[in-house]
Parts: sequence; structure tokens; C-alpha cells
Amino acid sequence: MANILVVDDEMGIRELLSEILGDEGHAVTTAENAQQAREVRARETPDLVLLDIWMPDTDGVTLLKEWQRDGLLSMPVIMMSGHATIDTAVEATRIGALNFLEKPIALQKLLKAVQQGLSRTVESLRPQPVYGAVPVRPAAAPEAPPAPVAAAFTAGIGAVAQPAQPTPPVTDLQVFGLSFDMPLREARDAFERAYFEHHLVREGGSMTRVAERTGLERTHLYRKLKQLGVEPAKVARKG
Repeated sequence: MANILVVDDEMGIRELLSEILGDEGHAVTTAENAQQAREVRARETPDLVLLDIWMPDTDGVTLLKEWQRDGLLSMPVIMMSGHATIDTAVEATRIGALNFLEKPIALQKLLKAVQQGLSRTVESLRPQPVYGAVPVRPAAAPEAPPAPVAAAFTAGIGAVAQPAQPTPPVTDLQVFGLSFDMPLREARDAFERAYFEHHLVREGGSMTRVAERTGLERTHLYRKLKQLGVEPAKVARKG
């Protein structure tokens, strides 16, 4: 999980990005203008910043310059805009922005840019090799004994590992809590709710992976979960 700061004067953009990134497991802080972004940066260093260029008080490029001048540009910054020119994007990149996303932002481009930015953060934190130093080989971990032997040592000398007992089969009706007496619509909704909850738990709440697994477009998946009353974050936590 990463701490991501989203800076944009449009409430709809802030809410949409917060929802998408939150579903990916990230903690999202939002700021509606440059002043709020300054205050957040003064308190903490986000792992990544998504920064809008055109804002009413101070534009994103000016704020980027401030951070660069004051030595605060220690995190990857991805610029966003629906009206910026190529020259503006080039200038932002020259100052220190990692990437530039054009609005409306395509979902896959957003997730790819965020992943690249966070990978850059992880790479910068990785210890660099010291030239001239002699590498030290870590001690080899002792091989674990075979499962039956380990069980015998755990239970005491002479103990014999018992084979796992097969789990009795469970019918689909028991799993999904369905009944043939239910109306078709209710039965279908109950099955779909259990189906999506299963995949949300399995994929750790990642909407991207659930969309790929279920073969649905991301926007269709959002609408479907909302219709069924399934809250991805809560389901993932229960799993």
C-alpha cells in the first residue's frame, strides 16, 4: 500500500481517482488547490503525487518549481491536464515530473503510470551496492524436514503424522445460501453477490484483477457491484 496525494480543483476528479486508487489498496489524500498541497507536503512525504496543472490559485507547474527549489521534490510527481500544451508537459518533465497524463485519463494509463511511479520510489529506497566491498553470502537456511517427520518431532518421538481427513462435499446451495423457492431475480443476485465477493477476496480487493478475472470492463464492474450492494474495501478486509 502506498500513500498517494491527489491535487486537483475538480471534486469529481478527486473523488474518482480516490475511489480507483483506494480500490487498488492505496491510502489517498486529496487537496483541491496548491495551498492545501503545500500543507500536506509540509506534514509528510507522499509516495506519489498526482498533480493537476491548471488550478485557480497556483498552477501545478509553479508548485512543482517550488518543491524543486525548496528541496521538497523527493517523491515522484505525475502531472495531469486536459488543456496543457506539449511545451507545458516538456517543461514539467524538465523540472522533475515523472510523467504526464492527459484528461480524460484512461484507466489503464493511470494504473500503469502509478505503478511506474511507485516502482521508481521502491528503486530509490533500495540499498545501493558499495563498490570494492566483498559480498557476504547469507547463511543457507537449513532444509525443512519432510512434513511427516516434522509432525513426528512436533508431537514427540514415535508420533505418526495423521493423513488429512477429506472435507465433506458442500453443495452449491449451501455455499450461496440459495433456495429453489426464491424468485429467480433474488437467486441470481445472491449468486452474483457471492461470486464477486469471492473474487474480491481472492484478488485482495484489486478491482483491476477482478475485472480481468471476471471478464468485465472496469466501469461495468463498478456499476454491477454498486447495484448488488457490494463494497469492495469491506469485502477485502473480511477476507
